[in-house]
Amino acid sequence: MAFTIGNLGKATNTKVETIRYYERIGLLAKPDRTGGNYRAYGQDALARLSFIRRARDLGFSLDQVRELLSLSSQDQRDCRSVDAIANSHLAEIDRKLADLAALRRELSAVIALCDGGTIAECQILDALAPR
Repeated sequence: MAFTIGNLGKATNTKVETIRYYERIGLLAKPDRTGGNYRAYGQDALARLSFIRRARDLGFSLDQVRELLSLSSQDQRDCRSVDAIANSHLAEIDRKLADLAALRRELSAVIALCDGGTIAECQILDALAPR
C-alpha cells in the first residue's frame, strides 16, 4: 500500500512540513515518486515515522532518535547501547524536574507575599522588579 505525504502525516499525526524535514536530515528515506511526481511512501516509511514520532513524544532528541534507529536495525547486538541512551535521557528528565521543582518553590514563595491591595503595593511585582 502506498501513502501520499498527507496520508502518511494523518496516519502518524505528523505535519507534512515535519515529514519533509525528516527527509532532508536523513531520518526518513526519500520516497519513490509517482508518475505525477508525488511522493509515494510504503509500510516501511509508516513504521519508521511511527517510531520517530513515539521517540520524539518521549522527548528523545533528533540525534538520539537517529542513534536509536541505527541500533534498531542491528538485531543481534545486545541492547546496552539502547539502555544507555534511554538512561541518559531519563537522567536529563530528572534534572529538568528538579529545576522545575526549584522554580515552583521560588514562584510559590513570591506569590505568598501577596496580601491583596493595590498594584502600587503589589509584593509580587516588587519581588520581580530590579534591585
